[in-house]
Formats: sequence, structure tokens, C-alpha cells
Amino acid sequence: MCVKETGNAIEVQGLSKFYSTFALQDVNLQLPSGSILGLVGENGAGKTTLIKLIMNVIERNAGQILVLGQDNRQADFTQLKQEIGVVLDEAYFSAVLTAKQVNQIMRRTYVKWDEAYFRELLERFALPQNKKFSAYSRGMKMKLAIAVAIAHHPRLLILDEPTSGLDPMVREEILDIFNEFTRDEANSILFSSHIVSDLEKICDYVAFLHQGRLQFCEEKDRLLEEYALVKMSQEDFEALPEDAVLSKKISSYGVEALVLKHQIADVFVTEHTSLEDIILFMAKGERK
Repeated sequence: MCVKETGNAIEVQGLSKFYSTFALQDVNLQLPSGSILGLVGENGAGKTTLIKLIMNVIERNAGQILVLGQDNRQADFTQLKQEIGVVLDEAYFSAVLTAKQVNQIMRRTYVKWDEAYFRELLERFALPQNKKFSAYSRGMKMKLAIAVAIAHHPRLLILDEPTSGLDPMVREEILDIFNEFTRDEANSILFSSHIVSDLEKICDYVAFLHQGRLQFCEEKDRLLEEYALVKMSQEDFEALPEDAVLSKKISSYGVEALVLKHQIADVFVTEHTSLEDIILFMAKGERK
């Protein structure tokens, strides 16, 4: 479980949502306050469904969700959304609006809208105030969406694939903004992405969804410290404790496995693993 003494910005318990062709089943996770939780999984794993459930825009079949300490099905959750900034994989502003006009709309929407900070973000992102949204590049559109999401000083950011399809330089610039946001320990981020390298750079915790089920929700540094790769013959592999093996891949050259380092003998040579290695092995490998 992703739990820290400072409390949780999001708590999800026993959450399920059933469709005719897909099910999100029995999800339990927490986003500790002041942290960044990366939500990773293949397309169709259930990441966007989970975010919609957290924002209470679709009905759940079972479970409980607390957002900033409040049940998200309570009537006053709408008011609590003033404390939340949301960025989707596409920025949905009217094509004819300019950033200047977006500012005028948002200052009537958010109680704590900060015009000076919004203009500062536009300048930092090199976004022209009088250019129509339709004339923005994809990167510019996402930067505007992020500026809107944080210019009302929320305590929680919920990001659904915000860096998807962006070039590396733009992605790096956006990740810097997210890191700055959580320097205030009152602020937290739920960051959904299939770009594992982005999550590895900035996340404190990682939750892995696969085919509608949560495989793990762990501290990132713990994952990288305790998980390792081993490459060996089939005979040597059979000598490993079953509980130590998380996933394996068998080929004509032998066995490659994802293991828990502290559960195998020192005589076995382990290799450093990355977050992407862990995700791929858990998704595509076989259990012993």
C-alpha cells in the first residue's frame, strides 16, 4: 500500500466497475499527501476509468473513494473540485478561444483563480495570449491545459496522459512544472501515463494496472531496490525459491526472471532493473 503518515490525498478501497467487455476489479490504492503517484498500464488497462471514478463522473459498482479526505459521492464534492486541477490527454478548449479569453472564463470559474500567475505561466511556456487555440501545436495546447489546471492553486492535480505524443524537450519542461508543484507538501499529483520513463523521473510511488486489476502500488525506490533480473539455465532456475520469482521469460538460451533480491542466495548474479523492466515482466512474463 502507498501510505505515509501525513495522510492521503486519494484513498481507493475495494473499487470495481463493470462493463460488458471490461472490468476494473477490486482496486485498492492511496496517494500520500505531498507525493506523486504514477499510474501505469497498457492502453485499455483501466487508467482512464479509474480517473473518471475518482472524479465521480461515472458510477461505480462497488468500493469507496475519498478525495482530499472527503467521500466523492457527497453532494459538496462539486465544491471540493475547486481544490483539484485536471489535465486530460487532449486539451478541450473551444478552437476559437485565445489564452486571454480562457483567462476571462476561468476567473469566473475558480474562486482562487490567480491571473498574475496564469500570465506568468503563459510567458514561461511561450504561449501567445491572442492566438486562437486551433492554431496552437499539440505541445502548446497541453501547456495551456496545465497552466489552467494549476493557476487556481489546487491541492491535487489529476493528470491523464499529459505528456503523450509530445517531444522530449516539451515533456521535460512539463515534468519540471509538476516537480515544482509538489515542493509544497500540501500538494499531490496522480499522474497516469504509459511513458514509464516519465514516471521513473518524478514519481514517489507507482501503481501498475494490468487488464483491469492492480498488480502493485509501491514506493518507486523500494521497487528499484528490491526487484532485480537474473539470467540462468533452466536447471539453476528450478533451484530458486518459488516465492522469490515474480515473473519469468523462457527462451532457447535459458530463463530470464524478475526476482526479489533479498529472497535469493548471494551465489546468483543479479542485474539492476528499471521501472520499465519491472512493468514489462509483470505484464508479459509468466509466473513460476
